[in-house]
Amino acid sequence: MIDSARLNRIFTLALPIVAGMVSQNILNLVDTAMVGVLGNAALAAVGIGGFVTFMCQALILGISTGVQATVARRKGEGLLDRGAKTLNTALVLVLIVGPIFSVVLTWLLPRTFHLLNGDPEVVAQALPYLDWRIMAITFVGMNFAFRGYWNALDMSRIYMSTLVVMHVSNIFFNWVFIFGNLGAPALGVEGAGIASAIAMVIGTATYMVLGLKHAREHGFLKGIGTRDEIVKLVRLSVPAGIQQLFFAAGFVATFWIIGKVGTAELAAANVLINIMLVALLPGLGLGLACSTLVGQAIGRGHPDDAYQWGWDVAKVAAVVMTTLGLPMLLSPDLVTMHFLHDPATRELARWPMRLVGMWMPIEALGFTMMHALYGAGDARRVMKISILFQWGLFLPAAYVIGPVLGFGLLGIWLMQGGYRILQSMTFMRYWRFGAWRELVV
Repeated sequence: MIDSARLNRIFTLALPIVAGMVSQNILNLVDTAMVGVLGNAALAAVGIGGFVTFMCQALILGISTGVQATVARRKGEGLLDRGAKTLNTALVLVLIVGPIFSVVLTWLLPRTFHLLNGDPEVVAQALPYLDWRIMAITFVGMNFAFRGYWNALDMSRIYMSTLVVMHVSNIFFNWVFIFGNLGAPALGVEGAGIASAIAMVIGTATYMVLGLKHAREHGFLKGIGTRDEIVKLVRLSVPAGIQQLFFAAGFVATFWIIGKVGTAELAAANVLINIMLVALLPGLGLGLACSTLVGQAIGRGHPDDAYQWGWDVAKVAAVVMTTLGLPMLLSPDLVTMHFLHDPATRELARWPMRLVGMWMPIEALGFTMMHALYGAGDARRVMKISILFQWGLFLPAAYVIGPVLGFGLLGIWLMQGGYRILQSMTFMRYWRFGAWRELVV
């Protein structure tokens, strides 16, 4: 059993993070539902376009993990001024790297996207959408740096409130630009990209205002960290970014594999993954809370307390995720019917949706242990484990099972469930093993 005081601490920190992250993926589902009325090609374009965007952003998003692990440790040590310097440093790094990424990717994607999907209609709709998402990379990176900072300081409500502002903005501009309201042209899938880019700019502006209000006294926008602090931040952020890059690239590769099976399967997979991510994000939010609790405990010099926080949060996450998985297992059509309007496509998604519901408890444990390791500064180990299981095991198996042997979308989903379960068990083993106790952040 978990002590009531610890349980209250977990929920006080995690609930705003969970609410913010759920709102983020509800927004993705709203996007999917709004674009879904345009047909399977549009749905497939947004699906693969969204994961290509995630892949392109992944390296820069690792900054959030680096900021959260470092600032949580500084908070535990009572050094809030050094935590603000970490945020300042992260923002400067993003401002340097982000525009370079945007320029390179804007040139590269039109020349390579056809390798991911051979359907001319999907390609024609996805590329304009991607152009707008890629132009907003710098703002995305800054948003994630702020997210790591607020979560590390137990101020996740600020993160949640900013996400709400962003998502309301995105829904409004989707309505304007996808369907051509308020005198705007009806741009379809491209309109969804424009709306997302505008929302990211609004989010960054909101974070800046809140930073001046809540963190100015600790040194926000008043100088960057020392050379040693910059190096440590980069060492934490780069492995996390590489892990996210390969994770996102793995999803893109998965879409490519499913595209070899058929466009209807690709449209079904887009909806399945977005629904799955909504259900997983409470677990991810609890994982982020775990990262903060672990980092702060180590900063106070209490590694045994950090170890216990990992397991306490994992127990809570398992209960939450099991509850969320039940509707997917018992009533998959009820979950997918609002996004898949073609009965044949909805039938393709039925059993894969049930499988997602079955493995939710294991996913919860995996997310928690992964972020516990992040909080302890063990980002390099997380990177190695994630890449090995996804690229060394799942993707080759999915290609053979799906397009080659003809087991289709269901076969691919079985392979995905198997790899995620094995990966979760590996994270749990390394948390129990305890080598993370010796790391310096």
